[in-house]
Amino acid sequence: MSEKPIRVLVAKPGLDGHDRGAKIIARALRDAGMEVIYSGLRQSPEQIVNAALQEDVHCIGLSILSGAHNVILPRITDLLREKKLDDVLVVAGGIIPDQDIPKLKAGGISEIFLPGTSTQTIIKYIEENCGAASD
Repeated sequence: MSEKPIRVLVAKPGLDGHDRGAKIIARALRDAGMEVIYSGLRQSPEQIVNAALQEDVHCIGLSILSGAHNVILPRITDLLREKKLDDVLVVAGGIIPDQDIPKLKAGGISEIFLPGTSTQTIIKYIEENCGAASD
């Protein structure tokens, strides 16, 4: 029985132009055996959700540093629900104030990784929470 690798879309929503962290995470996920699709900079919520649908991903990893997380992340989770992609795990990382985290999680972001989180912590979380890969 061969298990399909976890497919992860790593995306940079909004106007944030800094992607070094996203590329480091993408490389770590790939090195851990996941299939990684990196969407590049300045992606709209619609582009991200459409890419997730087209690529049949198990997880979306969002990197956001711009301060627009309270607008962009809920838009992405709303679009995922509209497209019936409720089974896609959504995680985020970047500069997100502690007081914003509970609302974002209540809206559908499964976990938020702040600066300094080890890549092993992120890998372990995705592996433990992407049950769809074992279909």
